[in-house]
Amino acid sequence: MKLNLGITISFLILTATSCGTEKDPLDKGLSDIKDSKVMQYAIEGKILYENYCANCHQTDGIGLGKLIPPLRGSDYMLEDIGRTVHIIKYGLKGEIIVNDQKYNQPMPANPQLTNMEIAQIVTYLYNIWGSNKGVIDSKEIENYLTK
Repeated sequence: MKLNLGITISFLILTATSCGTEKDPLDKGLSDIKDSKVMQYAIEGKILYENYCANCHQTDGIGLGKLIPPLRGSDYMLEDIGRTVHIIKYGLKGEIIVNDQKYNQPMPANPQLTNMEIAQIVTYLYNIWGSNKGVIDSKEIENYLTK
């Protein structure tokens, strides 16, 4: 009986995880990245994102309803990498519009992050969820932050 119960539970788990799982075009994950340098940056960036950003923006980047904007599929983020870099480093106050939705929740600054760490986060963000921007290195981050 235990064997049958184990097989039944395994079947139910397999069925539940495989039914109706059409891949969302924005679900480009780390496994879809082919360039080894992009992958290296993105792996570190994912860890940093989960430590510094995911609490508000969520691990899947969908944000928190009308309080915290999404990063996944965000027209605001995709428009300007330099602005994204500034927001990560220096924070943001005031109203913004993301995907036609108004948000006015301040985002805290992350002054402790190095240019390399920001490069890794940004490379991660701009190479998943449908984007393919390649490596955004620390030299580019430095250029964005000095503008």
